Amino acid sequence: MTTSLITGATSGIGAAFARRLGADGHGLVLVARDEQRLAATAADLRQRYGVEVEVLPADLTEDDGIAAVEARLRDRARPVDVLVNNAGAGNRGTFLDVPVADEVRMLRLHCEAVLRLTAAAVGAMRERRYGFVVNVASVAAFMPRGTYGASKAWVVRFTEGVAAEAAGSGVRLLALCPGFVRTEFHARAGMDAGRLPAVAWLDADAVVTACLRDLALRRTVSVPSVRYKLVVALARHVPSRLYAAASTRAGRRFDPKL
Repeated sequence: MTTSLITGATSGIGAAFARRLGADGHGLVLVARDEQRLAATAADLRQRYGVEVEVLPADLTEDDGIAAVEARLRDRARPVDVLVNNAGAGNRGTFLDVPVADEVRMLRLHCEAVLRLTAAAVGAMRERRYGFVVNVASVAAFMPRGTYGASKAWVVRFTEGVAAEAAGSGVRLLALCPGFVRTEFHARAGMDAGRLPAVAWLDADAVVTACLRDLALRRTVSVPSVRYKLVVALARHVPSRLYAAASTRAGRRFDPKL
């Protein structure tokens, strides 16, 4: 049985990956901070899909949490075939308004945890000459706007680099770059995204479907939906100074708490 490990697995895109991979018959290892919620999610997935589901409570902003998941990924007796680095967070406000400690915590989650878990997974996968890693980034990776966008830009470039190094090894990597997805992300960050137009929102299950399709096509970057592909194309051709100004104005318009 193929086994998939998913971080941030109890809500949003992570939960959508768990549902899809469970439906496809994968055994699951679910990682999140909330142990009670993990247990409830696992019970639902076992009942719904009849697959094995393991829970691994871990806070990936802490060294002990990252180390626990690294150890699970390196366990040759219980190999993990698919890693989805989905856990993420955001901070409300502009860079100069957010406590530096909060920004460092986000960087640890988006960068250090992704680096260490990818290294642990790919090392084991390469020995078996089989495996897949999905690192969840964001369309914000292509926009010059604060620590969040910068950390997601790192995820994209890191994934592309490791994918190139792993070519021919049987291990494939992909950076998933969705736009706004209807999840708990904004509420957890204290952001009011209620004023965003309906056209801006993506469905988490549709995002996962697009990601797996692009992974099958051997792409290393997946941008779900035509409208966000257009956003990324514009970001790559419009001068960064102008795009940064437009992005900041949009954020203040649609999130009055900023």
